[in-house]
Amino acid sequence: MRQQFFTRRKPSIRATRQFVTRTLSEWGHVDRLEEIQLCVSEIATNALLHGVPPGRLFRVRIEAAEEEVRIEVRDSGPGRPAAQSPRTDSENGRGLLLVGELADAWGDIEHTVGKAVWFTVKATRAQGGAQ
Repeated sequence: MRQQFFTRRKPSIRATRQFVTRTLSEWGHVDRLEEIQLCVSEIATNALLHGVPPGRLFRVRIEAAEEEVRIEVRDSGPGRPAAQSPRTDSENGRGLLLVGELADAWGDIEHTVGKAVWFTVKATRAQGGAQ
């Protein structure tokens, strides 16, 4: 397990992708890395836009087993995530729909303060990956 905290700033989305990419590459979980990068970008963006109060941080946590990767983004804001039904010409509202299509499972856990949004993907660790 590895985790890192990020600030409530737009550059943190790129930093979350880099953190996840670096960690999973070190661990040898690279077979679905592009899907994982997109999913973590979407849920981190949702945390930043809707879940992290000003002055607070959000956390990205990565866990991996032999055949599964689990990513969790936890924030301290109110509310729970819900997939939208955006209009075809809308530029927003598709993040959780994408996560639902790309991940093998996803959900959220309500906490006393805030929530955690997680997803899992079946991903086989390559030979030589350390963990």
